[in-house]
Amino acid sequence: MSHEIDQLFSDFEGLNVLVVGDVMLDAYYIGDVTRISPEAPVPIVSVTNKERRLGGAANVAFNIKELGGNAVICSVRGNDIEGEWIHNHLEELGLDNSGLFIDYNRPTTVKTRIIGNKHQVLRVDQEDCTPVDTQVEKQVIDFVKKRINDIDVVVFQDYNKGLLTQKVINGVISLCNKADIPSLVDPKKDHFLDFKGVTLFKPNRKEIIEGLKLSYELTSKTEIESALRLLAKKLNTQNVLLTLSEMGVAIYSEGEVEYIPAHKRKIIDVSGAGDSVISVAALAVGLKKDWSFVAKISNLAGGLVCEKVGVVPVDKEQLKSEVKRLMSQQPN
Repeated sequence: MSHEIDQLFSDFEGLNVLVVGDVMLDAYYIGDVTRISPEAPVPIVSVTNKERRLGGAANVAFNIKELGGNAVICSVRGNDIEGEWIHNHLEELGLDNSGLFIDYNRPTTVKTRIIGNKHQVLRVDQEDCTPVDTQVEKQVIDFVKKRINDIDVVVFQDYNKGLLTQKVINGVISLCNKADIPSLVDPKKDHFLDFKGVTLFKPNRKEIIEGLKLSYELTSKTEIESALRLLAKKLNTQNVLLTLSEMGVAIYSEGEVEYIPAHKRKIIDVSGAGDSVISVAALAVGLKKDWSFVAKISNLAGGLVCEKVGVVPVDKEQLKSEVKRLMSQQPN
């Protein structure tokens, strides 16, 4: 079994993954809190370190790269210093940024997190979430059309920042289905039910409740399974991976539901967990693994990054070790 897992992670290196979605810059001011401000009842963070990291779709691409896959970004950035940093940093990391287009009508999305005593104190967002114009839509669809035959799997990473319009969504899904390329979606509320015909849809509990306008909170298996079947029908898809925080994940495939329990973790920060889940799922789907395995390895990845502060990629060797440990516990 250990040899099979080693081979699995080795096979990741031959996969080409196209990530279509909203890129952003994650900025951090990190320090210590020792007192409360005399000006307002808020903590004062004495900054000891500043960091910049890839966020959103760029973080998904970085996760895929760290796991050995070849990631291609298709997105937009602003004509600003932050956008230039993302472009250059992708290049420094060896990621394909040829599909990162400049949108002169918007700033680069930046999420600035203030971390005090290893916990997030505040987040400040710079963004313009209006839909991209027709020229950008054409650039994105044309880029996907040009590259699709060299791609093994496509990931839609939606953060409601304007890139994934209905035209972009329909155009890319159509290209995927014509080329028989699997597509995965990490959704947000605005376009929740627009990704019809995708291979795998990955919402969390809050997203599925809001997206389907449910009147119940998914506290029982009956409610969860009812919601999964309704969602699969509305999206015309056979596969849904629902993340349920402390309850683990539920994988719906061809009418059946399997529950994968969460593993005990010391949760520090959930930022970026969804990025790691969809990244690992994409690589497993690219290797045509069964849906139960896709759910199990993705569940492990999401838990591992929650043990670290801020948005960070999943550690390949740590994930490999966890997969070996999990599989050694499975009955023969």
